[in-house]
Amino acid sequence: MRAGTLVVVESTIAPGTMRDVVLPGLEQSSGMRLNEGFYLGHCPERVMPGKLLANIRSVDRVAGGMTPETAEAMRLLYSKIVQADIDVADCITAELVKTVENAYRDVQIAFANEVAMICERVGGDVWKVRELVNKSPGRMMLMPGAGVGGHCIPKDPWLLASSVAKDGTTLQVIPAARAVNSGMPQHIGELLLLALEEAGVELIQARILVMGYAYLEDSDDTRNSPSAALLDYLGGKVGQILVHDPYVNRHQGDLLEKARGCDAVVVMVKHSEYRSLELAQLGEGMRRRLLLDGRATYGREQAEAAGFRYWGVGVAKGRIDP
Repeated sequence: MRAGTLVVVESTIAPGTMRDVVLPGLEQSSGMRLNEGFYLGHCPERVMPGKLLANIRSVDRVAGGMTPETAEAMRLLYSKIVQADIDVADCITAELVKTVENAYRDVQIAFANEVAMICERVGGDVWKVRELVNKSPGRMMLMPGAGVGGHCIPKDPWLLASSVAKDGTTLQVIPAARAVNSGMPQHIGELLLLALEEAGVELIQARILVMGYAYLEDSDDTRNSPSAALLDYLGGKVGQILVHDPYVNRHQGDLLEKARGCDAVVVMVKHSEYRSLELAQLGEGMRRRLLLDGRATYGREQAEAAGFRYWGVGVAKGRIDP
């Protein structure tokens, strides 16, 4: 590192990391002092698979500097590429903003998932409830689903929480939300076992097709895949599990052929290929037509018109029929 270098960390990090880890490490390894030999800042990325280059240009950024002058220099540098707002701040604020925004999303998804489970128990339809809730001013309930994956949301809330772990601060909402969301693949598995039992299928003889293995629709990214967690839960509980995903090499193939002889299909990812699928064709070769939809890819009427018995997150058939 030459004298005068500006070092910018873009990775998502726990609040305090710039001060307690990055700065001492750079000073020790370089032999230089901050704001004399080098300058330091944190500008967390805001990208996602499939939209990386577009997001680099179009999404607002936070330029956190160890000094106001460094933050302003970062703003000028990033303005050469970023065609959106670049807000200047200190490093701790930048660290907090990135971890808080992902923890916020995790908490909101967990709320939607809990509402879905309530709807299953009391006889409601979470998708209709969500639609009407969001007509109320200031409300924006997110979508429930089969689990939260990827490289950001499953870990970033823990990065935020870790910043106060040593001082004995007790957190409740963030850990609870993580527990709810990480438990959704098991919840899907429990619904599947219930659906199979209701249909009179002997579990050890059941043949299941899981549709989707990536964590994100129309992506090949499998990091923290909810489908992987579902497979772990179902292992040893059902006879045979097949997996299809048009974007993941080891799970590609003919979807209709994989569905042949199956008792149930479980939709874990809302890939565009699945959204455009003719359900009647999917069911033609199946031994039984059970459909468990973890992403609201199909409606109950659409599935039942194709001859399927329909189960879904927040509208589980076995729990809401009179």
